Amino acid sequence: MLLLARRLRPITNARLLEDDGSTGVTDTMTETFKALVARETDGEVACEFEDLTADDLPGDGDAVISVAYSTLNYKDGLAIKGNQGKVMRSLPMVPGIDLAGVVEDPGNSGLEPGDEIVVTGWGLSETAWGGYSQKTKLNSDWLLPLPEGISLKQSMAIGTAGFTAMLSVMALEHMGLKPSQGEVLVTGAAGGVGSVAVAILANLGYDVAASTGRAEQHDYLESLGAGSIVERAELEEDGGPMRKARWAGGVDTVGSRILVNTMAQIKPNGSIAVCGLAAGPDLPATVIPIILRGVSLLGINSVHISNEKRKVAWDRLAKELPMDLLDSMTEVVPFVNLPGLAGEILKGRVRGRTVVDVNA
Repeated sequence: MLLLARRLRPITNARLLEDDGSTGVTDTMTETFKALVARETDGEVACEFEDLTADDLPGDGDAVISVAYSTLNYKDGLAIKGNQGKVMRSLPMVPGIDLAGVVEDPGNSGLEPGDEIVVTGWGLSETAWGGYSQKTKLNSDWLLPLPEGISLKQSMAIGTAGFTAMLSVMALEHMGLKPSQGEVLVTGAAGGVGSVAVAILANLGYDVAASTGRAEQHDYLESLGAGSIVERAELEEDGGPMRKARWAGGVDTVGSRILVNTMAQIKPNGSIAVCGLAAGPDLPATVIPIILRGVSLLGINSVHISNEKRKVAWDRLAKELPMDLLDSMTEVVPFVNLPGLAGEILKGRVRGRTVVDVNA
């Protein structure tokens, strides 16, 4: 594994070049950096580590970033494991929907070299090369200055998952949700979005019911602030379109039958922030709870959002997500471990947040 000087400069390798067939050699310094690159061969998509140079970077961006950290999200697992769901819309592609690092060339951003930034969404890993690279070139409009009180590593512990969780809370609040109205359900609570949602909601004074199918994660969820645990099996049953009203609102990261049964138990005029489909994209539901109880489904899009709204969400994360809880739910892994972990997250075996140190 090639190493970078932490967050400051790309790898520099000395290569010995033969001098026109003579016995002498010429020392040259060629800057290279490590990236996980997806390519298609004979109809199969595979990701491999490659040594690249700046000339290999796509020419669309005007800002150059020395990447410090990225993350592992469910969407990243799909991309790495054969581009399932066609996450990457063109190849070759560098996956990774999040990145944090240091500005080398600010382009038209108005930032300065050495400034720390965070980038999530904006089509990274879909139409633009993503965070699984020690250097990247991006549209300068996408660069968000690192919020005060959050380190580069913590910004990736948050990443798209935590950003999505905050957007979900904001959407529920916009619909009038208050702690006094009762329990709020978080499904897929031991995952990345779910873990951060539990921590934020509990810190804001909500009574949080956390749903998981992993009994070994109960203590973990309670440590984040969950007041009760709902077994996933309970939400997988076909219980009919209307059941006893139980929760004031919800954050659903799972979809499919889980979301249907959540809808069936939301109190009148309650809302569900819908932000995931780990159980599938289908929605085998009726409109009965939507009409008879006034239940609202709030779709959460964390990819294409104005920087103004991003700044609001990140500033709230800095203030309302306890950093000690964030650290407790985070594992930092070296770049080389990433491909193996991609399969684990697709199997639901990754807890909390996984930060990828692309320079380790």
